[in-house]
Amino acid sequence: MVARGLLTFNTTPSIAATGITAGPVEKKSPFKEGFDKIYDDERCGLKTNEHAHAKMIEDACMIALSKVDATPSDADVLLIGDLVNQMTPSNFSATTLGIPYLGMFSACATSVSSLLMAAVLTEMGMSTCAIAGAASQHNAVERQFRYPVEYGAQKPETAQWTVTAAGMAVVTPYQKGFPSIERATIGSPVDLGMTDPLNMGAAMAPAAADTLARHLSGHQTVASDYDCIITGDLGKTGFELYKTLAGNQGIDIGENFRDAGVEFYGEDPLFFAGASGAGCSAALFFSTIYTKMMAGDYKRVLLIATGALLSPMSFQQGDTIPCIAHAVELTMK
Repeated sequence: MVARGLLTFNTTPSIAATGITAGPVEKKSPFKEGFDKIYDDERCGLKTNEHAHAKMIEDACMIALSKVDATPSDADVLLIGDLVNQMTPSNFSATTLGIPYLGMFSACATSVSSLLMAAVLTEMGMSTCAIAGAASQHNAVERQFRYPVEYGAQKPETAQWTVTAAGMAVVTPYQKGFPSIERATIGSPVDLGMTDPLNMGAAMAPAAADTLARHLSGHQTVASDYDCIITGDLGKTGFELYKTLAGNQGIDIGENFRDAGVEFYGEDPLFFAGASGAGCSAALFFSTIYTKMMAGDYKRVLLIATGALLSPMSFQQGDTIPCIAHAVELTMK
């Protein structure tokens, strides 16, 4: 069923396995125990940051596949994306893996848009093993969207730290004992005229609140129906704004509201307003949240990943920042 971006999956595709890789700074995360592989070198011993970016994606995909005793030749489709121009790290990793590939781009919301698309293909009977996910690499992304790290540019408190991580999920037809994708909401772009790339949380918050409200009303649920409603990478500034906007729409904001950007580095002030990047939500959603569902701590979860749909060119030309948020509802049956 589809009505204005609302999807219900009658076959409830499952997330059978996940794979998480992360950089050395990510050892500071309180969730590091849930990461499958942490590199000692930001560049993974390779020549460039972009090569390391691709390496993280490849390793995360292989780790996820290994958990279901599969190889790349067993996968029907690869649905991944990143933040680098033309998604070259994803393109190069896809070339190495040799899996039929659709590059996905929803900026930092790619972790959920790719998961959503994997569920669609599985629901339609067109895939029995899809890999979905997203990644980011701090140095590669920072020098593209802001300044090279060597420049030492000072940042305001609203800035966020791009996570070096890749998070991948293997989506299959329904399997008992694994989190299943029951419903989803495709986000509508929201642009309220913000132009500051160092205040992404505030720019993305309205899109997150819009998608949350559309999901709850469209699927006839309330916030208290979920053990956890977790957004991607709003950070401290954006998360507070998002909760205010949602509250203004009559949504009951409770302790089940979380944000990956706020929590990823344990609210360490060295990371300003928190974490960001396509790998932020992917790593936390597919590690800690997934593990809690597998353990039975969470029975129903709403993942809402947020993305700022700008480019270096649009920013340089003074354009505003359109934003998007996609939602996927997971259940344990």
